Amino acid sequence: MSTLCATLSHLPNPAARPADAYPEALREITSLEKAAMAFANISQWPGYQPSPLQRLDQLAAQIGVAAIYYKDESQRFGLKSFKALGGAYAVARQLQQSIRQHDGADASIDDLLAGRYRTTVRDIVISCATDGNHGRSVAWGCQMFGCACIIYTHRDVSEGREQAMQALGAEIIHVDGNYDVSVRQADSDAVTHGRIIVSDTSYPGYVAIPRDVALGYTVMLAEIVEQLGDSIPTHVFVQGGVGGLAAAVCAYFWELWGERRPRFIVVEPEQANCLQQSAAQGEPVAVEGDLETLMAGLSCGEVSLLAWDILKPGADDFMTLSEDAVAPCMRLLAQGEPPVEAGESAVAGLGAAIVAREDADMSAKLGLDASSRILVVGTEGATDPEIYQRLISQ
Repeated sequence: MSTLCATLSHLPNPAARPADAYPEALREITSLEKAAMAFANISQWPGYQPSPLQRLDQLAAQIGVAAIYYKDESQRFGLKSFKALGGAYAVARQLQQSIRQHDGADASIDDLLAGRYRTTVRDIVISCATDGNHGRSVAWGCQMFGCACIIYTHRDVSEGREQAMQALGAEIIHVDGNYDVSVRQADSDAVTHGRIIVSDTSYPGYVAIPRDVALGYTVMLAEIVEQLGDSIPTHVFVQGGVGGLAAAVCAYFWELWGERRPRFIVVEPEQANCLQQSAAQGEPVAVEGDLETLMAGLSCGEVSLLAWDILKPGADDFMTLSEDAVAPCMRLLAQGEPPVEAGESAVAGLGAAIVAREDADMSAKLGLDASSRILVVGTEGATDPEIYQRLISQ
């Protein structure tokens, strides 16, 4: 059975623009042209291959929709997360900029991979704060291109995820606070020690690098479009967090498909719903407290300002999903046909779609019916194998 004993809260976006009213100003943040440049770079990296788009036909039949498409990022570059695309791409862009300033040369990805500017690169220190997956991508990018890396983690980052970053050569600094505290500490220390911050969230005075992170994510979206062929989903359910992924997905599909774009639904944990609360207030709102959630990658209390510029006009709905849906949804995928490895943060969108479809009133509010074609992004696999095994074995 597909039934999940979970609860949803729903907020229609009061500021949403019509599907045929794409704001031209968004092209300054991300665009199909910039996305194509990111694809040309990332597709040259060793080990690149498109991740699969799984059709969950059995589950679609169970909940009464025409199709469920699941973009499976569980094996991306061996890092088991879509974030392998964003952090490492922004690292490469920062190294190219530093080489331009230091050596007066325009270094290509091939130049970086071949170590042609290793003398310049080895003295550069890249840093960031992370819930786990972004830091792993940044650490991997630093290892691949030959620079140093310092990662800040917070009290909710598991030991397994810290060890994965250390295995990639990163120095770990643990901060006694939540994700947003670690972001501020990493930024402050970077100013003091002359490090380059590669963050997936933007804030006043810091927007260029998170833009590159988001552009890295669009490689996944280009793959989805190719894999879908002539089909366009009617609904996209995507995880929230600081909003970087959601904004990239929203802007890319909106510019590409225009008035045919899917209904766009952002899903967050109940205790870390900064996007939903911001939509309710009409401006960015910080969620205070522990932000405790099993969906560790979505434990974020402050909205990325760049993401908000896209999601305020672009998202159709903001939803929260209760914690009790997480483990059952992970098991549902692990035992499904085909079986899918999905980590805790990967299932928020799918879980919300299932719970919404099983509620007649919520289905009506979201326009879900037997003809619906649902796209969800399975953002991660077993990024902490111990936690994964415990949850799917419950």
